[in-house]
Order: sequence, then structure tokens, then C-alpha cells
Amino acid sequence: MEKKNLDWENMGFSYIQTDKRYVANYKDGKWDDGALIDDPNIVMNECAGVLQYAQTVFEGMKAYTTEDGHIVTFRPDLNASRMVDSAKRLEMPPFPEDRFVDAVAQVVKANAAYVPPYGSGATLYIRPYMFGINPVIGVKPADEYQFRIFATPVGPYFKGGAKPITICVSDFDRAAPHGTGHIKAGLNYAMSLHAIVTAHANGFDENMYLDSATRTKVEETGGANFIFVTKDNKVVTPHSNTILPSITRRSIMYVAEHYLGLEVEERDVYFDEVKDFAECGLCGTAAVISPVGKIVNHGEEICFPSGMEKMGPVTQKLYDTLTGIQMGHIEAPEGWIKVIE
Repeated sequence: MEKKNLDWENMGFSYIQTDKRYVANYKDGKWDDGALIDDPNIVMNECAGVLQYAQTVFEGMKAYTTEDGHIVTFRPDLNASRMVDSAKRLEMPPFPEDRFVDAVAQVVKANAAYVPPYGSGATLYIRPYMFGINPVIGVKPADEYQFRIFATPVGPYFKGGAKPITICVSDFDRAAPHGTGHIKAGLNYAMSLHAIVTAHANGFDENMYLDSATRTKVEETGGANFIFVTKDNKVVTPHSNTILPSITRRSIMYVAEHYLGLEVEERDVYFDEVKDFAECGLCGTAAVISPVGKIVNHGEEICFPSGMEKMGPVTQKLYDTLTGIQMGHIEAPEGWIKVIE
């Protein structure tokens, strides 16, 4: 298929409208058959549940062009499973996992001309989401829902390489114990907007959120999980019931253990011990791994030995291996790569 005439190498991380999107509706206790449509606009009542009470969940993933020319997605079954968990927590009808994966494939295939070519540094970002659409004025779940998927080509999260970032310890809490921090709900991200704007205004790239109960343990940022590397090359990631179970983090920990032969550990990470780590990074769909060079806690600086110029050596190996799997340079574990065409 002939690609769209876009400036792939200089593309930013922003929305570009593509040709097709998928829509399915839930009414009278069941999902309809769903279909690809042309119209990118949504029409809903002014009292729709999503507008009044933020009843919405979403996912994020990417499609890539591999070195041998195939278009693939990365572990979409895990996105499907996680969206089921998110929907259940917000009293929404789960969209069937097999239909989720099939709908993703339909959207990617229908927009194949927008999947950036191999080597461009760009990818096709895929956004599945679901929301309450019928009028709801009392505080209760909606009765009708819409599930949609759109796709948009995006450039790399970093321009000119993944330079280490500086983050600050936030005075705000991201999620409460027994709350919704473990699901991918729009309301969680709305809660983080003031905190990230405040961080940017103070010259920082991101926030580090501590646990809201004791404010002694590292949790995550507004949109990514933490990974740390000890001085003896053990890969450590925080454990918490209020952390979103990142698919990228899960994949990185597998790569660390089974591809690189490193010891891995998921456990409580106390802020007091952060200064003792050799490397730190944020992991997520957008950038895979964003290296952290410095953490500032109300004027007190923690500077990692890996420095502010480049990724630390272990973080670099993790990044290279995982992106190599995604792009087809390195053989993937069974089931990780779904070939679209």
C-alpha cells in the first residue's frame, strides 16, 4: 500500500486525523456488531454520563513497520485484558477481549497508509476508549456505552535521542489506597494535570508521586511506571496496588531476566533508598524508557551516576532489546507480536 505523503522524520507527538475508526455501541444489555466508520466526530446528549461523571476508560498502544515490511502491534491481548479490568472498576460493560484485538487489527489495516515506514522513528498510535453516552443526572452508572478506536501517526517521544530528564517529588497525590490508581481511567489523568502543569512551571519534566498513605514509598508518575537499576545491576520496580500495571514495564522486566540474564525484583521502593540506585527510568508506551538523570525533592537533589547526558548502560540495553523485539530485529517471545499484514 502506498503511504501518505507525510513528513515522517519530523512528525511530532500529536493528533493527525486518519481515514477510519471503529465504533461499537452497548444498549439493552448487549454490544452491537460494531463497524469501521469515516466520521471522527461524536454526537452525544449534553447530560451524557461521561460528561457529568467522567465514566470513561481507555488504552494506548502502537503499530510499527518492521524491518521486513510487516505491520505489527505489540501485545494487544494485554491491553484488551487491562481494559476489561478498568471497565469493571467503573461499572461499565467490558468489551470482549477477542473483539478488542480484532477491532485493533481492523483499524490498523484500514489506516495502513498512515503507518510510518520502517526507520522513520515514527509509529501509529492506537487509542481504544469507552464511555457512558446516555443521559445520567443522578450519580450512577450509565445504561448505554460506546466503544471506539482511532489511530494517529506520531513521531518519537524524544527528538534527537532520549536525553535524561529531571523530575520533582510532587506535593500532590496521584491515587488513594483502595482507589482507582490501578486502572486506566480518564479521571486519573485529569487528577494529574494540575500537578504536571505545576512541575513544568517550576522547570521539571515530570513528577514522582509517593504513596498517599505514608508518603514514604515511590509509586509512579502521571503516566508512566518507574524502573530502577542497583549498583550490582539488579532491575527493581515498585510494587503497589495503586500503580497502573504497565504492559511496557511487564515486558521490560521479562526482557531483563530472560534476554539479558539480570536479576529482577518487584517490591516496595522507599524514597529514602532512591539515592542508592545507579540508574532510573520511566517506562510506558510513548517512549518505551525515558531515562531520569536527577530527582529534586524540595531543593534536595538526587543525581544518578548514569548522569544527564545519556541512558545508563543497563537502561540502554533494556531499551535496545525491547525496541529490537518490537521492530523485528530480535526474535520475540511467543504471542508478543501480532502481525496485521
